[in-house]
Amino acid sequence: MASADMRQKFRAKAAFRGSQVIFGERQHLREVLYSVRRSGLPQARKQAEIRKLEHLIKARSDELNRINPGWDRKFKKAHNPATTSRELLRLAVSLSDSDYLLARVLTEHKNAPGELLTRLSNHPYSAVRENVARHPNTPAEVLREMAADTSDTLWFLVACNPSIPDHLRERLRERMKTMA
Repeated sequence: MASADMRQKFRAKAAFRGSQVIFGERQHLREVLYSVRRSGLPQARKQAEIRKLEHLIKARSDELNRINPGWDRKFKKAHNPATTSRELLRLAVSLSDSDYLLARVLTEHKNAPGELLTRLSNHPYSAVRENVARHPNTPAEVLREMAADTSDTLWFLVACNPSIPDHLRERLRERMKTMA
């Protein structure tokens, strides 16, 4: 393939820039900034690099806030173990489709209510659905629906969920035996 054709191929593919990617970029830029501040670079170059990095970090923060206004505050609240289920549900209401990272953190929270887990059980990001499948607060009906989809491996995570109804656990154990 000619190099012009190769460039065209990659140009045609738009990269998904959801909150998880943007947050990761910002974290990496912060680590680079930390390193540059402690480096032995000549002062003028160091200051120029610091300004560029701070500009890039601000741009990533602005991107996160375009996805979900007040993103850092919401992310911090979702990470806080003391956040109540009601507050988590309120955070989920403002969740945008491209805020995969906040959705993932919400479904990992020990206080995630069944209503939130139900709402996110069909999320496009597999890590969010996986968290729902293994969360002990996921309603039994949602677990049954997830286990019914044999095309997805979520049923295996449902089988390991501590609050799964006994009859469903037994049915999924039988499915595991037939696959072994």
